[in-house]
Amino acid sequence: MGKILKVLLTLAIIIGVTWFVWDRIKPSTKTESNHQVLLERIEAMGKLELVKYRYSDVVEHKSISAYLPDASVLLIIKADAVGCIDLTKLDSTDIQVTGDSVTIHLPKPEICYVKIDHKDSKVYDTKMAFFREADLVDEAYKYAEEEIHKQVKASDILSQTQKNAMSVFQPLIEALGFKKVTLTFD
Repeated sequence: MGKILKVLLTLAIIIGVTWFVWDRIKPSTKTESNHQVLLERIEAMGKLELVKYRYSDVVEHKSISAYLPDASVLLIIKADAVGCIDLTKLDSTDIQVTGDSVTIHLPKPEICYVKIDHKDSKVYDTKMAFFREADLVDEAYKYAEEEIHKQVKASDILSQTQKNAMSVFQPLIEALGFKKVTLTFD
């Protein structure tokens, strides 16, 4: 029993010394990143964002090959679509004031942008992708973006943008002292 205790104690000391020495001499890794950021342009913005739709898309994308096993990827994609009105298209002839009444002819609502939120999107699973995984995921994102654009165009985002514009502008203009406010759209 005494020999086993001596062996275990010696082994513990060797492991402890080895760990201590390794911790002191192990190569440290450092990262370095250099950036050359250039401001390319500055644009005046006049689009008033009035509604944001959040979409989730579960995409199963397959690559079928005659010689290789079928590869597939499963993505969960989050995307945002924003409806807005471009106020830069508004001009002085679009506003008529008569006493305590005002009529404003607003530009038609439009879809400002549709973008995939890569931070919240995830690659859930890949099967048999091997060296094709990156291409397969890129391809799946492209198809998902096209599908989300179709869904946004088919949605009621433009009518909701128009409703929200009325609920934003109506009280704002009434607060300026106008009793009768009429809002129309192209």
